[in-house]
Amino acid sequence: MTDEIQEEQGESLSEILQIRRDKLTRLQEDGRDPYEITRFDRTAYSRDIKENYESLEGKDVAVAGRLMSKRSMGKAIFADLKDDKGTIQLYVRMNDVGEEVFAEFKKWDIGDIIGTEGFVFKTRMGETSVHSKSVTLLSKSLRPLPEKYHGLTNQELKYRQRYVDLIMDDESRRVFEVRSRFIRHIRKYLDDRGFMEVETPVLNTISGGATARPFITHHNTLDLDMYMRIATELHLKRLIVGGIERVYEIGRIFRNEGMDTKHNPEFTTVEFYQAYTDYIGIMDMFEELLTTAAHDILGTYQVEWQGEQIDLTPGWERLTMAEAVKKYTGVDFYAFTSTEDAVAAAKTIGVKMPDGKEPSWGDLLYECFDQRVEEKLIQPVFITEHPVEVSPLAKRKPSDPRLTERFEAFICHSEMANAFSELNDPIDQRARFQRQADLRRAGDLEAGMMDDDFINALEYGMPPTGGIGIGVDRCVMMLTGKPSVRDVLLFPTMKPIED
Repeated sequence: MTDEIQEEQGESLSEILQIRRDKLTRLQEDGRDPYEITRFDRTAYSRDIKENYESLEGKDVAVAGRLMSKRSMGKAIFADLKDDKGTIQLYVRMNDVGEEVFAEFKKWDIGDIIGTEGFVFKTRMGETSVHSKSVTLLSKSLRPLPEKYHGLTNQELKYRQRYVDLIMDDESRRVFEVRSRFIRHIRKYLDDRGFMEVETPVLNTISGGATARPFITHHNTLDLDMYMRIATELHLKRLIVGGIERVYEIGRIFRNEGMDTKHNPEFTTVEFYQAYTDYIGIMDMFEELLTTAAHDILGTYQVEWQGEQIDLTPGWERLTMAEAVKKYTGVDFYAFTSTEDAVAAAKTIGVKMPDGKEPSWGDLLYECFDQRVEEKLIQPVFITEHPVEVSPLAKRKPSDPRLTERFEAFICHSEMANAFSELNDPIDQRARFQRQADLRRAGDLEAGMMDDDFINALEYGMPPTGGIGIGVDRCVMMLTGKPSVRDVLLFPTMKPIED
């Protein structure tokens, strides 16, 4: 795979590696091993120099970074140095650094890490630069960088060698800066509203809080199989019971399921729970959180994602699941008086039910939405009032016990968040857990398990509570316009390359 970098440069990997290793060997034999240098006192970054040129002109600075290019002008060399904040041009002249150092600098390779001290000036072309008075090799690059105008052209290689991708592609760097800012935005939004950030266990003795297939590991000391968490929900609601009335966690989740452009086996969510509110209150909060993130980070409510122009302006559409099915298929589930009528209607629009399952009204409503509606949801929309069959942790809707007080937020046919008026009836919760456990025993590996301790917690009393789980990765995909979750994960899960 690495050979693809060199194929564009016309040299074999073995030749390039040997040349660079020979250079390192000579340096070490001469007592100038760059790996022995432990420190370089940098005083300025590239961006700071460019943005504050008037105050820094003629003054000495020390800059450090990666050598990205060199252009020889006889007894002088122009070079580009890339640091954490951008790129700055260096002007290295033999008369200033000395003949011996200049000769060594000419031999340094693109990709080497260097430091230089000199004064700030502008060239005749008007480019802000550093006129070097000394240069130091701080670390030797033993592998060549890709050809600078193309970077890593192989998408899989970009994911496998993210370190090279970040060196070469400023757009990749921008994506992860947006990700970092979005997570900071979430924290500030919740902290400003009195929420407490907590940490809950990654390893659990049961799998719960969502419908998903877990990863299983083994604890040697306890001689006990354990599950990596598929959600943080049940522990956070225990804390609501304990009196922490506004609580959240930003954390890694693990699900042993398929991989595609929207799914990675490990991913990041934020879940937050607030006592004495319901799913409508949480809905308002999520819309505000995401629209303010777009406005503060991007400076606009308009984004392009998956070939669609998305308008995040506040005031998103809100539809019940039955209303959405009627809007996009013409089938009105509210009008059915029997399950048989619902089955017949679902068949007319080509909806297929899972094998071996006797469908209920709620099952049919969900399958119609899942198979015929979700793919049509482009602009931001809240889909509310899900069937109880697919919502084991949500409160029933008082006016229609077939439904729950739940919403999912969709943008560009992608689920961005899932939220409930949280079920706090321990008797009802036990019955729903039991149904999940029965499904699991029947072979459904994604079904939940009985959580007796959580039931125990609910029996102490949990106040009316609204809660939500938000897919951080998908939100970042949307904010950066990226088509794949791998584009917004620094180190996505990849199948190992065979030797």
